[in-house]
Amino acid sequence: MISMMKKSVVLLCLIVLTACVTVEEKPPVVVNGAAGYLERLALPQGSAITIAIIDLDTPGMIIAQKSFDIVRAPVPFKFLLPADSIDSSVNYGVVAMIQYQGQVIFQTYDRFPVINNDKYTTEVLMKAVPAP
Repeated sequence: MISMMKKSVVLLCLIVLTACVTVEEKPPVVVNGAAGYLERLALPQGSAITIAIIDLDTPGMIIAQKSFDIVRAPVPFKFLLPADSIDSSVNYGVVAMIQYQGQVIFQTYDRFPVINNDKYTTEVLMKAVPAP
């Protein structure tokens, strides 16, 4: 009987402690959109795109990046960032470039800010890179 009573007390304590420790996870920050260009040109077979979320004020600071082969543009994209990784003092933006045989043929030249301006969807416009 005492053993059963001890088990009941331990079980009750565990239930109470479990209820006190409940932590609600913040949902991820979702940034999505499409990257494309205005020129009416077909992409050569074997083209690849790189899309990144960057710190617009810190050169070279990449927050998240995706690269994959593409056949045509515009290219839809979606990033899921942990909510606790977002800093309200950072100016985030999306950039993109298309490469063919190791050469950049399209890239962004303008700023496409997201996140801390309450904009989570954007259309990224790339422009043709002049031939060397």
